[in-house]
Amino acid sequence: MAEQQTYANHTRYFPLFHFVVIPLLLLNLIYQAVRLYQEPSWDRGIWVVLCVVFILIALVARLMALKVQDRVIRLEERLRYHRLLGSDLAGKSENLAVGQIIALRFASDEELPGLVERTLNGEFASPKDIKLAIQSWRGDHLRV
Repeated sequence: MAEQQTYANHTRYFPLFHFVVIPLLLLNLIYQAVRLYQEPSWDRGIWVVLCVVFILIALVARLMALKVQDRVIRLEERLRYHRLLGSDLAGKSENLAVGQIIALRFASDEELPGLVERTLNGEFASPKDIKLAIQSWRGDHLRV
């Protein structure tokens, strides 16, 4: 079973991306940049540009996956709000920013109404503040 998720351990790394792909692409970029410095030529310059393009492709792919995840979280949470919150508070929750919705997903069903009200009242300056206010953490182990 997965470890109990809390604010302290909720950040997720994707090992293949963070610890294999990106470091290898960066090493390749450094190698190609050194080679360009040692033997300046258009051919070597093209390789440096390609290394940068490969890094950008990897980062854009990651950002697109995270954006889709955020959209799914927003949809799931809107459904959860309509199930758990009164119709008045659920209607007001439409004014929450995406970052606030994403932070509130970690709140248990019992404390969600209070946290949504506090968020709508402007008690939290950032999504981090919302996460820190959560007493009963609801883990999200299926993240990208």
